[in-house]
Amino acid sequence: MGLFSFLTKEVAIDLGTANTIIIYNDKVVVDEPSIVALERNTGKIIAVGKVAMMMHGKTHENIKTIRPLRDGVIADFQSAEYMIREMIKMINVPRSIFPPQLKMVICIPSGITEVEERAVKDSAEQAGAKEVKLIHEPMAAAIGIGIDVMEPTGNMIIDIGGGTSEIAVIALGGIVNNKSIRTAGDDFNMDIIDYMRRQHNISIGERTGERIKIEVGAAMTDIDNPPEDYAVHGRDMLTGIPKEIMVNYAEIAQCLDKSISKIETAVLHALEMTPPELSADIYRTGIYLAGGGSMLRGLDKRIHLKTKLPVHVAEDPLRAVARGTGIALKNFNKFTFLIK
Repeated sequence: MGLFSFLTKEVAIDLGTANTIIIYNDKVVVDEPSIVALERNTGKIIAVGKVAMMMHGKTHENIKTIRPLRDGVIADFQSAEYMIREMIKMINVPRSIFPPQLKMVICIPSGITEVEERAVKDSAEQAGAKEVKLIHEPMAAAIGIGIDVMEPTGNMIIDIGGGTSEIAVIALGGIVNNKSIRTAGDDFNMDIIDYMRRQHNISIGERTGERIKIEVGAAMTDIDNPPEDYAVHGRDMLTGIPKEIMVNYAEIAQCLDKSISKIETAVLHALEMTPPELSADIYRTGIYLAGGGSMLRGLDKRIHLKTKLPVHVAEDPLRAVARGTGIALKNFNKFTFLIK
């Protein structure tokens, strides 16, 4: 550690559509929803993260909530900058006479454009970062899972986040081929909201849709240890009166089928594009799942049935990408695949 290392604050950020995770000193110090609340009249941001999420869907006409990221990329530059700045302030660091310089590694979807990539770096720099490097999400996920990405062995990663699903084959410290699709956890939520409206004539919000996914979401109707039916509360679309209905995992599995099929198609496409020698490796090592979407009941089994390959779910799928980004931060000048 250098003489003036205390003047540098190093952070790793998993800047997700649904959640933002910050790692500092090898620990997760911030894990907050990627959302801000602001006053409509002044544009002043009044809350970020969990506090803003509590307001989501419940605001009056003078307050609105914004998700700064959509489909894994920055959709609202100003809100993203403010959110990053405020979340970095949440890190409990002893005060010093000299404000520390920020060094960041931020993970990004593998399929984003140069303009979208630039927006991430600009937001980080506007939020106070002096040095920023980027890492593609599948690479971060692989590192976080514990795979030695520098080895001459092929590994397939499927990272299902909130805004994107990233499918990549990794070997020798690089992404050999990848498929990034904008079908992921948020789409599962919308599928459920639409289904509840069509099938049950009940209107629910995003938070309730996500709750249903967590409580009774499934990728197939034939799963081990199915969850109990779940009571859903919303507004009756015919009478306008609040009501309760019970939903079961099998009907949710059916309503998610189309979105999951899109992910399966992307996986098969990535496998088709994989060089033969790496295909042989993947036959032995299997497929690794990470991201919040990988926690959907029966998803690993469904992908196994589709590909006939072993499928492994990461130990802590929600934080695999953040953990890998943190390891990349420690190897800031060593990992050649980091994007300057």
